[in-house]
Amino acid sequence: MSNDHAHLSPFRGLWSVSIGGLLLGGLLLILDPATELKECPQYIAGGNGDFSAFRDSSWDIYLPCLVLVWIIATVVEQAIGFDEVSRADTAIRTIAAFSVLFVVSCCGIAPLLFTCRT
Repeated sequence: MSNDHAHLSPFRGLWSVSIGGLLLGGLLLILDPATELKECPQYIAGGNGDFSAFRDSSWDIYLPCLVLVWIIATVVEQAIGFDEVSRADTAIRTIAAFSVLFVVSCCGIAPLLFTCRT
């Protein structure tokens, strides 16, 4: 049995989190959603009601779907398992991946969906 621990990627088990996070971050930079109430259309127009934080309100559905795909891809990647890797290393990477998912989706993306819904 060969010892290939030196050849294992440091990102093993974290590819979907890192690549998906970069893609979602780039998408949010492109979409440029309202992050404060003062940037919302109802605040600017002086009205009240449910408006989207995005210029195209269909992103209120697309963005949570993309986040769900990102979460599923990460769960699948963690469930695959890795040969010749200790259980402690796998557990640490899984905890790190799910921590990043939780913080980004609940504290970063979810508030964007409710910014203009006052």
